[in-house]
Amino acid sequence: MSLIGTLLGYALTAFIVLLIVRLVLDWARVLTNSPPWMGRARAFTHAWTEPVIAPARRVLRPVRAGGLSIDLAFTAVFILALILRSIAFGL
Repeated sequence: MSLIGTLLGYALTAFIVLLIVRLVLDWARVLTNSPPWMGRARAFTHAWTEPVIAPARRVLRPVRAGGLSIDLAFTAVFILALILRSIAFGL
């Protein structure tokens, strides 16, 4: 395993964790009244993940099913990050 592959794998792991935190915070905002610190944490996660998700969202529009909207761009970025992480750790 190379040093660059390991570092890239850890960076992708951190990005995946940020995506999961973003997901949890977005759902918490929908389901409850969130405290002020949650808004700041949500802004932090969006600042780090949105530059990657926004270009994917231009290609993959959210799917609407009644009142529910499924963000395919988030899902695609999450799966791609998982795949790239496994490739990076395999280098």
